[in-house]
Amino acid sequence: MSSIPTGSEAAPPPELVRSHLSDGEWHRLHPLTPFLRGGFALVVVAGIVITNFRDRLIELFVPELREYAEYPGDPLDWVLANNLILVALLAVLGIVLVLIGVFYISWRFHTFRITGDDVEVRSGVLFRTHRRAPLDRVQGVNLTRPMVARLFGAAKLEVVGAGADGNVKLEYLSTGNAEAVRADILRLASGAQLGSAQAQAEGPRSRVSAAASVVSAGITGIIEGAEGPVAEPESVVHIPLGRLIGSRLLSGATVGLLFAIGAIVVGSIVGTPWILFGMVPAVLGFGAYWVSSITKSLRYSIAPTSSGVRITFGLFTTTTEILPPGRIHAVEVSQSVLWRRFGWWTITVNRLSGRSATDPDADQFATVLPVGTRADVERVLRLMLPGMPDDQWPVVFEHGLLGPAAHDPYTNTPQRARWLRPLSWRRNGFDLSAHALFVRRGFIWRKLGIFPLARLQSVGLTQGPIDRSLGVANLHPHTITGPVSGILGIIDREAALAAFERVAASVVAAVAGDRSHRWAETTADADTEEGAEEPVSEAAPATHRTAPDDLSGSSASPFLLPPPPVETPSTPPPSPRTLPDGEVAPETRRDPS
Repeated sequence: MSSIPTGSEAAPPPELVRSHLSDGEWHRLHPLTPFLRGGFALVVVAGIVITNFRDRLIELFVPELREYAEYPGDPLDWVLANNLILVALLAVLGIVLVLIGVFYISWRFHTFRITGDDVEVRSGVLFRTHRRAPLDRVQGVNLTRPMVARLFGAAKLEVVGAGADGNVKLEYLSTGNAEAVRADILRLASGAQLGSAQAQAEGPRSRVSAAASVVSAGITGIIEGAEGPVAEPESVVHIPLGRLIGSRLLSGATVGLLFAIGAIVVGSIVGTPWILFGMVPAVLGFGAYWVSSITKSLRYSIAPTSSGVRITFGLFTTTTEILPPGRIHAVEVSQSVLWRRFGWWTITVNRLSGRSATDPDADQFATVLPVGTRADVERVLRLMLPGMPDDQWPVVFEHGLLGPAAHDPYTNTPQRARWLRPLSWRRNGFDLSAHALFVRRGFIWRKLGIFPLARLQSVGLTQGPIDRSLGVANLHPHTITGPVSGILGIIDREAALAAFERVAASVVAAVAGDRSHRWAETTADADTEEGAEEPVSEAAPATHRTAPDDLSGSSASPFLLPPPPVETPSTPPPSPRTLPDGEVAPETRRDPS
């Protein structure tokens, strides 16, 4: 791994880093990066093209050899028969040298550096690109090891930013360097003060033995799985292969495919038989998706670490991600009616992954538990929500997942409107604590959404004409984009208005006391920051909240929550109904990180 000497004025504190690649200087990536990023596929495509169009290529570039087209034998026999061995070898050597030159130039211009504030990557020869991920906006660091890269002991890092398409990728580093760099990035982003622990250096080895050990370790890794760092705890959840396959067989996609196949078969019998052949591509595509969903969930593990929750999954391509504390914006536990007999559940989260909603890989980073029992769900939730008090867990399990039970604390759909929720009106409800908003809904597909108040962006109330006549409303907690949706309909209007007020006040208190974004600060630093008072600008306008006195509109209208105040209020904020008529309160929105 080579470095590019530059000024080191932006170097991170030496006590916070352990890798030599985190010194604030520009470094180049693994020498095999161009080959692993696309060179291997280029060689395969070139081989296919040459194999299928070799006659036309020879006739195009070497017109004097047109008599080759009439040669009935193999091209190698023709080269030997015409004593063109040296010419053929020189041609192959020239192509190889050109490819190596292109790869080398691409590698030379692809550099990165880690400073005390950012992770930066520069790439491109003709068109230069410079990407930067601020450390205080890092949402996580993913380590991915594709099958081919594992053979060469390489891995790629993906620094997850706070915006869409805001990720910064380091493709590729050696596996050891990737683990060390990831630890440094998380340590710099956490505000930790690291001791002066020094890693022991290994003795020198020859290049031949080093290369052999790397390939051997890569093959062993494919068989046994990705290696974990030393002293990391074991996974708290183990998913048997039979349960994983059974959950995919009993999924909604499988049932939908079976219904589609049955409909097409019936249609082909009573109508035209050729419709049956149109189903073959769909079956093959679904089969590939089904197998891919299983292989991506194999070797699943989840364990707590000093930098967050470590999640590993994947059979051929192994992905390891670390979710730092405070980066989970919403959690949802769900169970379909097909899984109810077996007691299986799945957990998804809303988190900033730096990927768009249309990205096919976005879903795998949102699923933190593909399938598990109630005990598995409890272990994972305790990792995802470490600040949840012990007295709140019955609200999650007895009343939330399995409820309603006796003394149900949830506010449910009133009986006068139960015909709008004929199956789920008893489960359709919410509960608010000092730390989270719980949204319970669904009968055929049971769902429980947990929204930490410190990460809640806003809350909205809506009401249509039918809702207005029944005196009910719809509650919608807003978070970042993700698979977890907290829309809860058909709630008593007065209860919804009261919940709106309570959520607004509780969010202010939760944000004021939240320190999960600086999860590794020392106690002294935390006490110093808590004791310091920020100066208040005299010109700063007062921020008011407004709640709907009359939900008479049929369109959705979100009511944004205020930013956290400088001083924690000792009394509840005044009721929005005391505002003068016609006054419009300014809308404010907290930053999503």
